[in-house]
Amino acid sequence: MRRREFLQILGAAGVAGASLRPNLSAAQARAELYDVKPFGNVTLLHITDTHAQLLPVYFREPFGLENYNLKSGTPLAYAHTHADFVALAKRYGKVGGFAHLATLVKRLRASRPHALLLDGGDSWQGSATALWTKGADMMGAQERLGVDYMTAHWEFTYGMARVKETKLPLLAQNVRTTDFEDPVFDAYALRELSGVPVAIIGQAFPYTPIANPRYFVPEWTFGIQEARLQVTIDEARGKGAKAVVLLSHNGSHVDLKLASRVRGLDAILGGHTHDAFPRPVRVGSTLVTNAGSNGKFLGVLDMDVGTSGVKELRYRLLPVFSNLLEADAGMAAYITEARRPFQAKLGERLALTEGLLYRRGSFNGTFDELIIRALLKEKQAEIAFSPGFRWGTTLLPGEPITLEHLMDQTAITYPNTTLNELSGAQIKAILEDVADNVFHADPYLQQGGDMVRVGGMSYRLEPKAKIGHRISALEIAGKPLHSTKRYKVAGWAPVAEGITGEPIWDVVARYLRATGTVPPLKAQQPRLAGTNPSPNMS
Repeated sequence: MRRREFLQILGAAGVAGASLRPNLSAAQARAELYDVKPFGNVTLLHITDTHAQLLPVYFREPFGLENYNLKSGTPLAYAHTHADFVALAKRYGKVGGFAHLATLVKRLRASRPHALLLDGGDSWQGSATALWTKGADMMGAQERLGVDYMTAHWEFTYGMARVKETKLPLLAQNVRTTDFEDPVFDAYALRELSGVPVAIIGQAFPYTPIANPRYFVPEWTFGIQEARLQVTIDEARGKGAKAVVLLSHNGSHVDLKLASRVRGLDAILGGHTHDAFPRPVRVGSTLVTNAGSNGKFLGVLDMDVGTSGVKELRYRLLPVFSNLLEADAGMAAYITEARRPFQAKLGERLALTEGLLYRRGSFNGTFDELIIRALLKEKQAEIAFSPGFRWGTTLLPGEPITLEHLMDQTAITYPNTTLNELSGAQIKAILEDVADNVFHADPYLQQGGDMVRVGGMSYRLEPKAKIGHRISALEIAGKPLHSTKRYKVAGWAPVAEGITGEPIWDVVARYLRATGTVPPLKAQQPRLAGTNPSPNMS
């Protein structure tokens, strides 16, 4: 499925609660958003891609109002789009935060005591405190939130031993040992909810050893494992499961294809691509969903399940507005204590931003621009590459850039910076390889992430072209790159083992301290051809 088609699906889906008006009182808004009438006898609550954000954040989405049936200026327009983002952020405040999420989970569980809470992964990575504690702060928050089951992706970048230490039940039918293909984790859990057997199957990120360093998981294999998934579904059904749900970290495009190729799944609760599905997409008899990122949304799947299976499903995606939901006292106390040893370091002011800093889209965001400028300056490079990561919080104009904000964009276990001399031909080959990964017509061959962020040069991109022919017109300082000439190229986050180099956060922090004030930045985009020219492609 191509990205334009995916946006059309989102637009056709509409948004639950689209009538929410901007002039409602806080009590009215809470009632309209969060008083979700119970339905059926099985409920699954779903979070995914929280990326270690324990506190409420600002988070700019890549989509415009044209992608949803929404009225401008409403809380839901703020939650789902970037329309009037700065003004609406000041009006409606930050989103997410585990203390506010805990309040919402408790509110829903009060009317649904049978509910399970599922975490789709990417929970232990994305913040300084998660990196410095190897995910321990997030594990504690998950336990207090009441997560019943999880699957994983970035968790694996802490290494095999660390992942195996978690007390949380981690499900992953597609992770096996390299020697005898023994299962590393339970493939699924069979739970009785309201007297009904329900199976939750886990699907970890299939491309972990490709998108992230292989040396973190040398003894494990991954992949989509479609045939094995079908066997697992059939086994669960054979053991009496009346409802079967996949807790997936495949990404939306893979989930939509997978739903069309396996039988017996009632729903897919998806993650990885950070797409907030306001309504589920039906593929045959399977509903496909995705619950966004950064703790910004909570998915609620209510099912009426009988002896012959699922009779009806209802789904709501609830935005977590920290201004409307009180912080849960117990979770707030835990977060304060978990952050206490690092508070002074986190709060170091590095610079002030005069413009909006964000990351999330197929191409450069303004925070990516900032990282690239730091690499160019500090490494005295001609060209800079920054990974196409989707995680990272947003800063409003006039906010100080603290070390914590910088770590929100860079906190990984392989942060080393590099400086290499590459020929023009090598640079083109790198861009072609990434473009094929991002824009391949077959979702199974899209291996996660967005287009590498580029600085110091420009290029033309034709996403629908064949492999090897998507990238053209590469220029530096207004002149064509020569295929044989060599250029100094800076980057970070190398996946090869043994590479040294100072961490990216040290490079950017040094640049910011010297800069003091960051003017409004323009996110550089390639010149697009043969496709929708919107820079905010999903």
